[in-house]
Amino acid sequence: MLAGRRAWAEVDLGAIRHNAATLAALVGPAGLCAVVKAGGYGHGSVAVARAAIEGGASWLAVALVEEGEVLRRHGIDAPVLLLSEPPVDAMGDVVALTLTPTLYTEEGVEAAAKAVVAAGAAPLSVHVKVDTGMHRVGASAEGALVVARSVADRPELVFGGLWTHFAVADDPSLPFTGEQCARFDAVVAHLGAAGLRPSLLHACNSAGALAFPAARHDLVRCGIALYGVAPSPAMAATDLGARLRPALSLRARVSYVKQVAAGEAVSYGLRRPLERAATVATVPVGYADGVPWRLGVTGGEVLIGGRRRPLAGSVTMDQILVDCGDDTGVLAGDEVVLIGRQGTEQITAWDWATKVGTIAYEILCGIGPRVPKLYA
Repeated sequence: MLAGRRAWAEVDLGAIRHNAATLAALVGPAGLCAVVKAGGYGHGSVAVARAAIEGGASWLAVALVEEGEVLRRHGIDAPVLLLSEPPVDAMGDVVALTLTPTLYTEEGVEAAAKAVVAAGAAPLSVHVKVDTGMHRVGASAEGALVVARSVADRPELVFGGLWTHFAVADDPSLPFTGEQCARFDAVVAHLGAAGLRPSLLHACNSAGALAFPAARHDLVRCGIALYGVAPSPAMAATDLGARLRPALSLRARVSYVKQVAAGEAVSYGLRRPLERAATVATVPVGYADGVPWRLGVTGGEVLIGGRRRPLAGSVTMDQILVDCGDDTGVLAGDEVVLIGRQGTEQITAWDWATKVGTIAYEILCGIGPRVPKLYA
């Protein structure tokens, strides 16, 4: 832990390796692509990438060229997929870093080919993305043939992959994922009839990899599951969800303890007067560190001494207040677990997400940069 900081995140790289190995065994013979964008979902992209590869991942994926550059700068030489088409002026960096760009426009194809020529580099493998219904990025079903043909016609490029992304795979009861699979299969058949068959087909995110085995193709892209968090609360209750090990815990230490009389309220807004006299602990972590402000309104809890303790008032930028009831044994320096396990109790990212009306992904990615990470 860094000197002077009383809040930190612990990242269990053994859990990352375990989750990667579990997923790789599940989806085989398809390969595992570990998604390490957004700083490895708040866990640290470099450390997670190394652990995921050790666990069996054969690919990595990021959102930005800059994220790929971080991996390369730290000596990671595994294939790295860019999940969106890079800006034209970034294609030179893509080539220099030997990243694998996703393309879905003819302008992107032209820019990638020109960057290869300018660098005097070997042909660059690229993946083409087809939009099967999420409508975020990707070529239409008809446009995918045009883009793939453009790639195949350029000697500077190699048509290495074709992929799509599922919109609702985290709810397997919905039929739309099946519709997306059928649309993707139709595009694959259409390209195949034109003599265009890449070496890799991929469609599954974490939820798809878990719930739609027939859609695993040659590669699956796992993000949230790699970190030991199920894509949805319902999936967390499944056998596979139970086999995943959460890798991150968020911890702090009590910085101050006071006795507050019955009827008094604490923190901004003085929203909830105490029903009885209580020991109130101050903990130096707040919404600037990723603790949602709404957690103080909707019944958030932390663990101190292996017991669940409710927040006593509004989450502030740098601190929270915890109602420890009549427990006068709570002392400054005691460990506080915000996310993670203490004794027999556990608070998960989905617990927070459910309380504040969001998703576990946002909770993990929201842990602030001033929270140091300790790796084990």
